[in-house]
Amino acid sequence: MKLKYLITTAFVNIATRKARSFLTILGILIGVAAIIAVMSVGEGATQLVIGELDHMGADTVFVVPGEMEGAGLMDFFFVDLLTTEDLEALKKPANVPHLESIAPAVVVTGRVRKNNESYGGAIPLGSDAEFFSETFDLVPERGNNFSSTDINNRSRVATIGTQVERELFGEQSAVGETITINNERFRVLGVYASRGHVGPYNMDDLILIPYTTVQTYITGNNKFEEFYIKADRVENVDRVVFDVTATLRETRGIQPGESDDFSVMTQESIIEMLDDVMTILNTFLVFVVSIALLVGGIGIMNIMLVSVTERTREIGLRKAVGATRQDILKQFIWEALTLTMIGGIIGIILGSSASWGASMILSQVWAFEWPFVFPIEGAVLGVVMSALAGVIFGLYPAREASRKDPIEALQYEK
Repeated sequence: MKLKYLITTAFVNIATRKARSFLTILGILIGVAAIIAVMSVGEGATQLVIGELDHMGADTVFVVPGEMEGAGLMDFFFVDLLTTEDLEALKKPANVPHLESIAPAVVVTGRVRKNNESYGGAIPLGSDAEFFSETFDLVPERGNNFSSTDINNRSRVATIGTQVERELFGEQSAVGETITINNERFRVLGVYASRGHVGPYNMDDLILIPYTTVQTYITGNNKFEEFYIKADRVENVDRVVFDVTATLRETRGIQPGESDDFSVMTQESIIEMLDDVMTILNTFLVFVVSIALLVGGIGIMNIMLVSVTERTREIGLRKAVGATRQDILKQFIWEALTLTMIGGIIGIILGSSASWGASMILSQVWAFEWPFVFPIEGAVLGVVMSALAGVIFGLYPAREASRKDPIEALQYEK
């Protein structure tokens, strides 16, 4: 029997039983759509993070409290934050000779207000404005940045993003005006040019305040959530990581043999960590899709067995006019294979559409471009596993059909 005839016959039989065919492939369709959607969003997130890291440069080192590798969810709630003592130790050239500059980060919670106006989307951050200017090319469009003198004097000043100015001041200039954060007043020195999302922050929503000011008037402690470090050269990044690790182990009193209570990361290590996460996620997805295909395959087997029974006289007639067991076997296998392949293709289309829609929504909600990535590996995996499900679960009904005696089949009454 020619392949063209087998495929045509499969489509005709599927078309005559549309509702049954759809219900048969539903499990496979959902499984493939899920793997496409999740892999697409996951790969889009990976590309987004890598793109943002590129803005910071390969010579940037990140220090965060807590051990990232192997950490559980609760570990992030019980970490010893970085301290001023850690910062001062890292600033010493004898400890980290290849450190060019360092900026701590203190995250501030609470709404930002100007009289009766407030903006919940603002990102108040205590840090170093000069470091942000050098690293992110974040320069005021109007007014000025605060200086190292403001940091030393704990000045109540801030430089804000364009979106913050727009939300709090409308069409008026914010330079020289006062804003309130957690009932503390700060004078606006300048407004940054619109930059959108660069590095870890949306710069248009940023409110940058001297970190000493935040510690003195808002948090009331000497803690930091993160350090940003620039190496003097890209070639010296590994040396900086080594020196930073050794210095922090000493200042934090970590004994030999004890694990670090902090993490030092580079652009390369973060990308490797993302790759590991994606590998684990994809492995899990394969497991989930395998279950979905197993359920869908069992449904296909049951439906095909019912179809074999309903078409007993047809099988007998085909054998009577010369069809062989191999012809009948191929016919029913191709029907099962066609069903699963249709399910896989529809699943790819639906999964891609869902991930594209998700990328559009995330781009609007988070105010940066979330890339849509079509996961070729996921599509290939979905098609291959759908085909395998069709062959494996269609084989038994096909064999049952091919073994029917033509005389008994022609005498069969429904």
